[in-house]
Amino acid sequence: MKVVVIGGTGLIGSKVVSLLTQHGHTAVAAAPNTGVNTLTGEGLAQVLEGAAVVVDVSNSPSFEDKAVLEFFQTSTRNLLKYEAEAGVVHHVALSVVGAERLPDSGYLRAKVAQEQLIERSSIPYSIVHATQFFEFAKRIAAECTINGVVRVPSALIQPMASDDVARAVAQTAVAAPLRATLEIGGPDALSFAEFLGMGLRADNDLSEIVVDASARYFGTKLDERSLLPGPNARLSQTSFKQWLTQQRKAA
Repeated sequence: MKVVVIGGTGLIGSKVVSLLTQHGHTAVAAAPNTGVNTLTGEGLAQVLEGAAVVVDVSNSPSFEDKAVLEFFQTSTRNLLKYEAEAGVVHHVALSVVGAERLPDSGYLRAKVAQEQLIERSSIPYSIVHATQFFEFAKRIAAECTINGVVRVPSALIQPMASDDVARAVAQTAVAAPLRATLEIGGPDALSFAEFLGMGLRADNDLSEIVVDASARYFGTKLDERSLLPGPNARLSQTSFKQWLTQQRKAA
């Protein structure tokens, strides 16, 4: 089966391509650096020829509110148009757990707009909602740092390994369309202080971490469970502690 992976050269996309290839599928990585541009439509007709499934794990180059909305709406409209012309029978998109609960975030508003376009299209679909990735702990800590202090919200987060995200997306791609949303997350709900503390200490970063009720998560105010998956979520087995150990061994 031919599967085109939009964003197929990125963190998740490259793993999805590798997994699908290992299981005997023809997985094609599509991205601007391979001659495929979903914003302009360049290369879409050619890459989608003969494809049964499209997996969209692409991301906006800009997180500015207007730019990110334009990216997801324009690229998704183009994808769906060319998919319909090519006879694609399954559209899979990666999105974010809690997106619909956090309208103050321009990025998450854009992801919700993307999902709405997919749901309204004629192409059978599956949407995968994932929690935050282990790999982004340091980036989140940097975003929360003010005057050398990491100020974190009093909320919970249930992060997961990017390998587990890719595995869930690849499995979804070769299954029947859900016509619904699948939530996936890590095995453990951690406080932000626990998550970022473990990540920073593993990197020998002794920055002070302070729980601050007014702290924001990429500009968005959270309640305790804003970022947690629901009771029917599919949970992975890799804990953050195990992942950190694996990273140290690999290094």
